[in-house]
Amino acid sequence: MDIQKLYKSKVVTPKKAIKNIKSGRRVFVGTGCSEPQLLVKALCDEAENLDDIEIVHLLTLGIADYVNNNFMENFRHNAFFIGPNVRKAVSEGRADYTPIFLSEIPFLITSGQRPVDVALLQLSPPDKHGYCSMGMNVDIQKAAYQKAEIVIAEINPKVPRTFGDSVIHLNDIHCCVESDFPLLELPIEQPDEIAERIGGFIARLIENGSCLQAGIGAIPAAVLRALTDKRDLGVHTEMFTDDMLALLENGNITNKHKNVHPGKTLTSFVMGTQKLFNYIDDNPSVVFYPSDYVNDPRIIARNDNVVAINSALQVDLTGQVCADSMGYKFYSGIGGQVDFIRGAALSKGGKPIIAFPSTAKQGTISRIVASLDEGAGVVTSRGDVHYIVTEYGVAYLHGKTIRERALALINIAHPDFRQDLLNFVKKKHYVYEDEKVWQQASNPYPVELEARLHFGEVKSLVRPLRATDERALQEFFYSHGAETIYYRHFTSKKKMSRQEAAELCCVDYGTNMAIAAFDKREKGEKIIAVARYTLNPVKNMAETAVVVHEKFRRKGIAQYLLTKLQDYAKSKGIAGFYSEIIPENVPMLELRKKLNSHVRWIPDEGVYASEIFFNAE
Repeated sequence: MDIQKLYKSKVVTPKKAIKNIKSGRRVFVGTGCSEPQLLVKALCDEAENLDDIEIVHLLTLGIADYVNNNFMENFRHNAFFIGPNVRKAVSEGRADYTPIFLSEIPFLITSGQRPVDVALLQLSPPDKHGYCSMGMNVDIQKAAYQKAEIVIAEINPKVPRTFGDSVIHLNDIHCCVESDFPLLELPIEQPDEIAERIGGFIARLIENGSCLQAGIGAIPAAVLRALTDKRDLGVHTEMFTDDMLALLENGNITNKHKNVHPGKTLTSFVMGTQKLFNYIDDNPSVVFYPSDYVNDPRIIARNDNVVAINSALQVDLTGQVCADSMGYKFYSGIGGQVDFIRGAALSKGGKPIIAFPSTAKQGTISRIVASLDEGAGVVTSRGDVHYIVTEYGVAYLHGKTIRERALALINIAHPDFRQDLLNFVKKKHYVYEDEKVWQQASNPYPVELEARLHFGEVKSLVRPLRATDERALQEFFYSHGAETIYYRHFTSKKKMSRQEAAELCCVDYGTNMAIAAFDKREKGEKIIAVARYTLNPVKNMAETAVVVHEKFRRKGIAQYLLTKLQDYAKSKGIAGFYSEIIPENVPMLELRKKLNSHVRWIPDEGVYASEIFFNAE
């Protein structure tokens, strides 16, 4: 076969190519940065000769004149994902929106439920065997061209040649037009301070060897930029962006621990800059496959430690996630959020994450809401949700009660809205009527104190207590033996009420503070030690206490917690620590001396007094 001769026989003018489209047909347009701009322009130029054309596609970055008012009798757009170039048309009723999981769109097309008659694609020139590459996008394009009666290709030498299931042969193309347009690019978004804070929280959830899915935007960018200390990361993602390039080039991403295409970065489409297009060109380490494969939750779950990072427009206090609409106004689409939320949830060690800034419209609207706006749709259900992250912290909701969910979400909402949210859930009897508005609302959570450590064989997370830890603190108390309780409370205390636990957890991260060590060998968080201080403002000295569960002693936990607490108190301008210790508590007396505390006997009270003055060191 003479490939060049075959190719030349298929090359026509844009106008002639569009003449193959008849009225009443359904036309697919290539996705994202792969939009065939010349063909779209030619289609609109021929509008007067066409009627009732349905145009379907995912988000595209180029022109979309077919949604203009003057073409209403000629074209009707149906968006599988609403992009900025068609959003106004959808909201004004001049275009449609089909809510559907990205993993299911290929079958929607191939099954005949919504078949494609004509596919408009942008492709690379054919190789010596007659194969053109789809370049930056495979996603739902393969299903479209396989089902279409007519495939019209815009051949552009700037399209990169990519690996995977990303080629189409000249024999499957009805006709071609030639163009040399610059490829559409999506500029890199720079994270702001809020995005960087969210990214930092998420980065702490990601471990060496994790397999990543991340979309585009400031928050995914901030996450990826915070992973330069991670090793052997993998990538299994629907969308691949510029923000991953640094991790690939620096060797943080190796894909060595993946079970699906080990050693390869797996994606369905890329959106980014020319630098990204250059990277994927003729690069066998990046492979492209259709969305019904890449986004299949069962395929995703074959990888271990999948971390899926997605966003939301609103989350209500029960954990329902709205991601595609603002009330009745449709804004984007379901996309691959649920595919990856479920895939990560099924993955061994997986972490499905929804992340977003706590407010919108310059802080005037809370994204964590008492109830979703009227008309807002649920994309991720309260049963699917796991991690919710804002710039105020992480709320883990899976398997939690409505009360626990509401309190956890209020705790990471913007402080300006926490009072109203708490009042709402009180009225609805989601929480206790005496639930407090925490002082934590006005002070930022000191994330810098979080640390993942090993104390001997114990894998531990050390972090400040949150208001939502009250049940864990109660369980910690009831797990103690009588001796531990007596050493800590100087009495044979039998009970720790919910109200008392709430008071002890509701530290303000300033005048009173508590740091806990959690056993992380299992899925949940179980407190194994707590150290705390409470400031006496008259003396500017803080009273301290520390207790370690009997099973976890002599591992250095108490010393670590007290040292961290001491450093933190210094940073707050506190002059020193003091505590009282009964004579029987010999290990605590020895520890205080080891930490350079001055210990003296108080005979009238029958206790030892321990003091340390920071400025005297």
